[in-house]
Amino acid sequence: MTQTRTTRLERGRSALGPALELVHTGQAPTRAVLTAELGVTRATAGAVAGELEALGLITVDAHPTAPVGSQGRPSHRLAVDPDGPVALAAQIHADGYRAALVGLGGRLVATAPGCGIVDADPAQIISEVVRAGAELLHASGRRCVGAGLAVPSAVAEPDGTALNPLHLAWEAGAPVRDTFRACLAEARVTGPADGAPVTGFAANDLNVAALAEYRHGAGRGARHLLVVGTGHHGVGGALVLDGRLHTGSSGLALEVGHLTVDPDGRPCHCGSCGCLDVETDPAALFAAAGRAPVSGGGSLLSQAGELIRDRYPRDARVREAVERLIDRLGLGLAGLVNILNPDRIVLAGLHRHLVEADGERLRGVVADRSLWGRSGSVPVLPSSLEHSSLVGAAELAWQPVLDDPIGVLGG
Repeated sequence: MTQTRTTRLERGRSALGPALELVHTGQAPTRAVLTAELGVTRATAGAVAGELEALGLITVDAHPTAPVGSQGRPSHRLAVDPDGPVALAAQIHADGYRAALVGLGGRLVATAPGCGIVDADPAQIISEVVRAGAELLHASGRRCVGAGLAVPSAVAEPDGTALNPLHLAWEAGAPVRDTFRACLAEARVTGPADGAPVTGFAANDLNVAALAEYRHGAGRGARHLLVVGTGHHGVGGALVLDGRLHTGSSGLALEVGHLTVDPDGRPCHCGSCGCLDVETDPAALFAAAGRAPVSGGGSLLSQAGELIRDRYPRDARVREAVERLIDRLGLGLAGLVNILNPDRIVLAGLHRHLVEADGERLRGVVADRSLWGRSGSVPVLPSSLEHSSLVGAAELAWQPVLDDPIGVLGG
């Protein structure tokens, strides 16, 4: 019996990563579904699930019960272990930072908001957010599988440098990934197996938000997912193709913020005018509405969202401003649809509030201005994750575990 179980386990070792990803993304709620998705025998699926449970990653219902009136043997339910390891996630934006612990399944275990001023020295602010995350981690007593950092800039590969942090006072080319790793080592954030410092990853905030939406949010089930969003300043875009981020040859793909949507529009940081970056972000909304954000009233993004929720459509000036932003966003999306032909668009940040305010108008602009929109509408949905960039930053850290659970966590 022992030899048979060992054989099954060895046969299923190569399936550990795919099995974990299925549970992680909610695609295998039961062992029967896991068996079918992996294309293995029930015995092998049982051995795989047992190994993942032994690693502290998932739970397996020991006494499954069948719904009333159902037939056949009830299947064991699978779930992410609520007490399992976590990834340390960090996000830096123009209005401050936030740190979090994120478990499998994209679950936020703990969060810590940070300062409202971003230092011109990237090492200073990265050190602060890492310390905040380390405090969360040490208080939780959880194992840490890795760490991810989301920044409002394209991050060039393979160097890990912030190429265009236009909305921060950082110099172009700041070595954000190396700095992040050095700060993790200084804060003694260690890995689960050997006590060495965890591996730190860094990427553009919209890129990782797209990955999170694809795995856990409004993008689940899409094959060619386009995500466009605006956070505190500026606009970003990302493309997920069959589960993988399309980052281009050096990590700089989908810089959609500099599509021109109004040649006579507002001056952009890039030197042009009327870019999506400055025509559809929170600052553009306040300017078009003839209002100013309240000092000390929260981040620019949160105040812009509140303005739409509280004043649209009854306030004529706010209504006109929202419609202006929707029309310009629709033009930009139409151009992207013509080039990329996505099967779904998810809008994040302030753009989520725009589609929620008047999705019919936005979808109409996209359909009227795009070839593919006329031949068949492209679903345009609001993002469904509250902290998608944090969840996405954690996905970077979880990926090595999904690829090789035993290699990262130990047998």
